[in-house]
Amino acid sequence: MIIRLATLKDVPAVMQIVKAVVPLMNAAGNMQWDTIYPNAAVFEKDISHNQLWIDEIDRSIAGVAAITTDQEPEYAQVGWDINETAIVTHRLAVNPQFQGKGVAVALLQQAEQNAIARHISLLRIDTNTMNEATQKLFPKLGYIFAGEIGLSFRPGLRFYCYEKRLTVD
Repeated sequence: MIIRLATLKDVPAVMQIVKAVVPLMNAAGNMQWDTIYPNAAVFEKDISHNQLWIDEIDRSIAGVAAITTDQEPEYAQVGWDINETAIVTHRLAVNPQFQGKGVAVALLQQAEQNAIARHISLLRIDTNTMNEATQKLFPKLGYIFAGEIGLSFRPGLRFYCYEKRLTVD
């Protein structure tokens, strides 16, 4: 397993993961992603900001995550100070062929490593209320449930917010 920054050459493979994951998400009642979001332009922007990470297994892209400091304004609805710098993981996806192999855990550990390297003690993440897998995963990794929000760019959907505090120098 290799975790690395994505390049523009990775976008087609990332979009194939999205194409494979969306029907599975939708079948489980999770409408967080669709044919419009996330799209190649979103991932290309992440790459231009050096914040899109790839997990490779046997030279195949097993997973992807945007590890950013971008906080949604709606995060304030759960009492978070969105002016406090945080590492925020967005667009986390695992290729269905590699699910259950620790890919999501590895990408979330990369988010922690980024936080430590940047002396940022706060990690945040949100997930659709219908995404049961992440709702089980985040607490196992030390994330604490903070509340539920709506996001203006994804109308009609509800999201659970989680955060984790680190001890950093």
